[in-house]
Amino acid sequence: MKITLYSLLLSVVLFGCGKSEKAYKAKPFTASDDFNVFPKSKKNVLTIVKTDSGAVAAADRFAIQYKDTTIIVDDAPNAAAQKFIVASFINTQKTAVLVQVANETGKMAPFYIISVNDGKTEVVSLNKPSKGAEDKKYTNGLEELTRSNILVNNDFFITTINSRVYPIKRQNPDERIQGKFFMYSSDKTTLAFLTANSLYQVNTATGETFNLPLPAALINEPETLVGNIQRDYTWVVNANGTSFLKKNADDDRIVDIKEFKH
Repeated sequence: MKITLYSLLLSVVLFGCGKSEKAYKAKPFTASDDFNVFPKSKKNVLTIVKTDSGAVAAADRFAIQYKDTTIIVDDAPNAAAQKFIVASFINTQKTAVLVQVANETGKMAPFYIISVNDGKTEVVSLNKPSKGAEDKKYTNGLEELTRSNILVNNDFFITTINSRVYPIKRQNPDERIQGKFFMYSSDKTTLAFLTANSLYQVNTATGETFNLPLPAALINEPETLVGNIQRDYTWVVNANGTSFLKKNADDDRIVDIKEFKH
């Protein structure tokens, strides 16, 4: 009898010490979301745990834990998920992490930011519906433009220095930008995307946009495109202090190559 009671007690203790799971409903991203949160305790941070590894790094899977609890993202119509193919902190305090769900859609899989603030965990969705004809071509998941600047599916720009998330204004509201990131201004606030026939430019801080048509002959020569843009186009600051790339009025103008970041 004593052995039976001891075994039962031991199983309860072991079960109580096990890690738990908790599902969180994802909410839409809003401009007021603040991820630059400093924990009041060293325990109030998130942990990225590698759950299984593949033959290549891209096949690795990760889980996100807060203390001993594994966080599950619940976001209809997407299935509940606790394993991710991308898991990257967007602040040095480790209170906010960018994740991409591990499922059969690969790069098309949804993105979320999991954050913890004073012991409260939240999940924010970075997913916007799109009807773009070439979404598969231009949906690249997470793109690291620099060590501190991240682009997510041409829809969000994240700066990890201050944990800011900027929604990128679309060229057409119903579809993500149908183009590839090409370059940004020297202050890294205006992003230029190379589309089928133009450079679509959007300022992440102000939401201002400018579409610069390009000659077909220029676009069809990719090996010389960057050099020709640097030679014949200039970043011009408007009355609001926003930089946009424009054609030189004088083709003989000497352009400082430092103006360009790509």
